Amino acid sequence: MKSYLSLIPISAKVHKRQNRMTILCIIFAVFLVTAIFSMAEMGIRMEQTRLLNKHDDLTLQDIISSTTGQTLCMVAIVFFVLVLTAGVLMISGSINSNVTQRTKFFGMMRCIGMSKQQIIHFVKLEALNWCKAAIPTGVTLGIIITWGLCAVLRFLVGEEFSDIPLFGISIAGIISGIIVGIVAVLIAARTPAKRAAKVSPVTAASGNSEITGNINHAAKVRLFKIETALGIHHAVASKKTLILMTGSFALSIILFLSFSVLVKFVGYIMPQSAATADINISSVDVSNGVDSALLDTIGTMDGVKRIFGRRSVFNIPAQLNSNTVEIDMISYDDFDLNCLVKDDMLKKGSDISKVYGNSHYVLATWDKSSLLEIGDKILVADEEFEIAGLLKYDPFNSDGLTNGDITLITSGDTFIDLTGITDYSLIMIQTTSDATDEDVTAIRDILDYGCTLNDLRGQRTSGTYIAFVFCIYAFLAIIALVTVLNIVNSISMSVSSKIKSYGAMRAVGMNEHQITKMIVAEAFTYALLGGIVGSMVGLIVYRLLYNILIGTHFSYAIWSLPAIPLLIILLFVCMAAIIAAYIPAKRIQNMAITETINEL
Repeated sequence: MKSYLSLIPISAKVHKRQNRMTILCIIFAVFLVTAIFSMAEMGIRMEQTRLLNKHDDLTLQDIISSTTGQTLCMVAIVFFVLVLTAGVLMISGSINSNVTQRTKFFGMMRCIGMSKQQIIHFVKLEALNWCKAAIPTGVTLGIIITWGLCAVLRFLVGEEFSDIPLFGISIAGIISGIIVGIVAVLIAARTPAKRAAKVSPVTAASGNSEITGNINHAAKVRLFKIETALGIHHAVASKKTLILMTGSFALSIILFLSFSVLVKFVGYIMPQSAATADINISSVDVSNGVDSALLDTIGTMDGVKRIFGRRSVFNIPAQLNSNTVEIDMISYDDFDLNCLVKDDMLKKGSDISKVYGNSHYVLATWDKSSLLEIGDKILVADEEFEIAGLLKYDPFNSDGLTNGDITLITSGDTFIDLTGITDYSLIMIQTTSDATDEDVTAIRDILDYGCTLNDLRGQRTSGTYIAFVFCIYAFLAIIALVTVLNIVNSISMSVSSKIKSYGAMRAVGMNEHQITKMIVAEAFTYALLGGIVGSMVGLIVYRLLYNILIGTHFSYAIWSLPAIPLLIILLFVCMAAIIAAYIPAKRIQNMAITETINEL
């Protein structure tokens, strides 16, 4: 052995199983950053190709300066910081546990003359040694996933993604992945390296393989039984370990909530409605001039899945709270009304069941500046109507705002009874998946000169929406999986570092059930603190990203608590804590008392 550094590859082989989770954490961080920046660059390249088809003189600076380019870059940077922080905490926790289990080894190194600085150097180089395999694996995996996602978007979704590069290599993605891997490992190794350097030669000579701080007080047993109190005491005894474990839990929650914003963002840029039509038939003079008999005629034709219509009148004088106002009225068929519920378009407290049939109840569009409330009465043509529900925004304006206008939505029967109008201003057709151009032509041929047909089949975005949501949920699934693995590994290694203590407790009479309860208490202390911190910070980051991606671009958007994503990740954290406590507890139960005492 030429120098103490020759021990690094030997140590890597000996502790291959213990290092597995640390390497997986590095791979995860590198892969995620590489994929995020690669997809962002592919999106910018696609936008560049699209704009070049319209503008000959276009530079990369123009693309980056565009709204799309700036949004992609900002999102990528935010997620880079989040993944880097999560990676540092996860890797640091794993290295810290690794160092704790090898306290005796570092004490022996000090006995044979290794200095504190050499110990620090050794731990850092050992950590960098893991990068040799982890970083190329993470980068390769990120590139492959990017290719796969681009292929799905181009061939399965198509439409606006027809120009996305198939096998593009993102230099920015690769460099970002390498940087996050190296930086995360170096930052993560700082504290464990200093901790290892503090091990004295006496530790090796005494045979004590655990790093213990000064015990200032005993475990408090007033509120809990002794085994539960000891578990909580073990969790909070080491402040550094507590911070690392809590931070690891918290960052997983923050990452999950941050990616959840993207699901809502996609919903806003590509709103999906169950009432979206593939073909619109309207009157040329924008009146109720489309014969209602067309619904029965077209409904039986080939390629037609569903047909429904709307009637409308505008600028009707009405009385609202003793004030004279002008309103617009639009009728919805039953299917159209049902879709409002399916699309979650109604504000809380709305009762759409009152609107069906011939009734004196209506719905109204709404935004943050609207003064309308559920229960308000409106007098129209000497008939009084009550607002039974409010829409979350105005779907008849592109910006989603009412702009001070009042638009009422009635059932078809109510509209006919009030106005006497039976024909439609708009007929909407949803086609079957095998509808052909000939089927559309056949529909166009039966229309008279006063009607116009608009074929919207090429503007479908459902495939694009599904593809984006699938990609986001894939990332969320990876985050959830790594959360579980990291928590299980961290707590398992934490328990392993205290094997001798558990052996001593069993020797003095503590039974297996009490040992299990102690480990469960320790695991859930980390989970509880991590859940509280992660939820608080995660909601702040969620709100920040929501404002950046959605709030600044969609003025009608209203932030709401992401209850379902938060509940899902908290359930994953609890499940991870249970698994994390069960595995080492089962291991200790299967070991003899003498074996646990002599362990390590």
